[in-house]
Amino acid sequence: MYSCLWHRQNDLKMKNKKKTTYNPGITVGLEARRRYVEIAAAVGLLLVLLAMMAPFLSGLMGRSMMWAKWVYAAGALVYTIARVINVNAPGDSLRLRRLRRLEFWAGMCFIIGGAFWFYKLDYYSGFFAGPLAVMRQTVAFTMAGAVIQIVASWMIASQMKKEQRLTIND
Repeated sequence: MYSCLWHRQNDLKMKNKKKTTYNPGITVGLEARRRYVEIAAAVGLLLVLLAMMAPFLSGLMGRSMMWAKWVYAAGALVYTIARVINVNAPGDSLRLRRLRRLEFWAGMCFIIGGAFWFYKLDYYSGFFAGPLAVMRQTVAFTMAGAVIQIVASWMIASQMKKEQRLTIND
């Protein structure tokens, strides 16, 4: 099949370059995609955090609410898009796949919270409506999304450690 040993060694080197050293089931492309997805999700969460803090820190409630709702919506959208991208390896367990799918639902909570912010800001357009009157449902859905995200990330880390221990022991 191979004319000389040198061709066989080069083929083996090329195959080994595509694989990672710590988990042979994950290709380098998947690792890079996971890294970019996690960075995008973190940026989205930071935008959501910035928007949630803006109405409480600013003395001018009306002006801060106008740009903050757009920042919140952009952060929720970036986070949800990052969670839609498939970062599962072909050998991942069903539980790990479901936990990653759960992170998408945290993003949906953020999007619903943003929709309430747009709706309620127009509904409570009076001068005496404070930030909490406008943002009551937004805060509730943001907290629900944050709890889902925290639980899912802890469970994903725990499951990945467990699967790594099982593959090392086998």
